[in-house]
Amino acid sequence: MGGALTETIEVVIVVVVLLVLAAAALAARRFLLERGGGTIECGLRSPAGTGAWRLGLASYQRDELHWYGALGLLPRATESFPRRSIEVASRREPDAAEARVLGPQRVIVELRGARHAELAMSSQALTGFLAWLEASPPGSHLQDIALIFPERPLVTPAPSLSAALPAPAPAASGRRPGATGRRHGRRWRRGRG
Repeated sequence: MGGALTETIEVVIVVVVLLVLAAAALAARRFLLERGGGTIECGLRSPAGTGAWRLGLASYQRDELHWYGALGLLPRATESFPRRSIEVASRREPDAAEARVLGPQRVIVELRGARHAELAMSSQALTGFLAWLEASPPGSHLQDIALIFPERPLVTPAPSLSAALPAPAPAASGRRPGATGRRHGRRWRRGRG
């Protein structure tokens, strides 16, 4: 009887230790994702209107929105949305069933473009998302244009200025041009010692 109780206690201890390690790994992953900044709590349903909501984090990158599942252990994004292909089709309040899953005060945004999906986030996060969407860095779309017209260069290289300017004449005294000797020498000695 004592042996069975000891085995049961050992199994319970192992299960508790594994749960604590899994929780610590999830917390460390979330910390590392949020450390870079630009992350929000965000639900995802893809394709839009079908399937179950998945909870997670969205991270704003330069040209992509990366979405990470809440229960994943890998530091890779589960889904990625290129900024140029995101088009906000509509926004709405969640129905009662969605509000139970997503939590209170969420706004659901329907995305169209390369992918049809829905994101659920707070209204403050939606404001940041829309600002990020509109504020792409200047010239970030030039890569897309280069992919459309690969045979044409985007910018013709300017002629080199050094080819147009004459070469400087060597100094007659062997000193560097502009050096005045004594004054220059004192400054140099002070700097060394």
